[in-house]
Amino acid sequence: MNRHRVVALLNAPQSPFELACAGAVFGTTPPGVPARYDFRICAERPGPLRTTAGYPVHVDAGPSALREADTVVVPGWEPAGAPVPPAVTEALRAAHRRGARIVAICTGAFVLARAGLLDGRRATTHWRHTAQLAAAFPGVRVDPEVLYVDHGDVATSAGTGAGIDLCLHLVRSDHGAAYAAEIARNMVLPPHRRGSQLQYATRPAPAMADESLAPVLEWATARLGTPLTVGRLAARAGVSSRTLARRFTGQLGTSPGQWLLDQRLDAARVLLERTSLPVEAIARRVGLASAVNLRRRFRAHLGTTPGAYRRTFGEAPGRGAGATEAIR
Repeated sequence: MNRHRVVALLNAPQSPFELACAGAVFGTTPPGVPARYDFRICAERPGPLRTTAGYPVHVDAGPSALREADTVVVPGWEPAGAPVPPAVTEALRAAHRRGARIVAICTGAFVLARAGLLDGRRATTHWRHTAQLAAAFPGVRVDPEVLYVDHGDVATSAGTGAGIDLCLHLVRSDHGAAYAAEIARNMVLPPHRRGSQLQYATRPAPAMADESLAPVLEWATARLGTPLTVGRLAARAGVSSRTLARRFTGQLGTSPGQWLLDQRLDAARVLLERTSLPVEAIARRVGLASAVNLRRRFRAHLGTTPGAYRRTFGEAPGRGAGATEAIR
């Protein structure tokens, strides 16, 4: 399999963290996991490049590296709204015209907007800079709340850890949920946060230790095939359903019901990738009751069918015609 070529376009002063978001996901392969990506960096001018942490990084390639990229990542651009050299915007436009996927982490969205790649499209950036992005580029539909927005050919993320969420989402899109989970596990991270989750959630007071959702989340993910309900989760946590919902919103930026559905769909994706089980059996195993319900949820949330997903990402050896027919 040809490796997917990812090139990060840097600019001084470069944020080491935003660069590390892309580098850790696309440039590091866990032991025992096949390497699917090649990762490199470039800048307008090769050589030492100053970072926001004070130390330089050495860049060995110029914008010409974008000509061979399958994905271009702009891992932040400091300060937000700073000028973008014409050579950089033209290189990005040329890469996009050629079919490369263009990705912005945090303030990298300003660069994509400057290149005209976000005109008429929904996009996001760090919540501190969303108003600035909207004012500078009125043709961009800025969403100040979400973690990331992916249009397929162009994607943007909020700040800090949301860049990792977007990169893992792209890996899932390229190679499936199971492969992305291996990358996330190596980074000691949860494998998936949906882009629609809130960038941040305000709480009236700091969470007490006994308010952590971790125990009930771990308990629920081990029992997805059982009839879990919000009421049952609340009982397990020893709180009312209303209190549980507040904690989910405050700590995860989503509702208990949506979180449960996301976990069930993730589990279904892994089973479709790694087993020959028919859809009916997978639906029961992940708690979605029936093949009809699983197909409906898959179509609504992923825009495809379980059968099409398995044909794209399936790894199970020796699947026969019978198994294929059973999942259509």
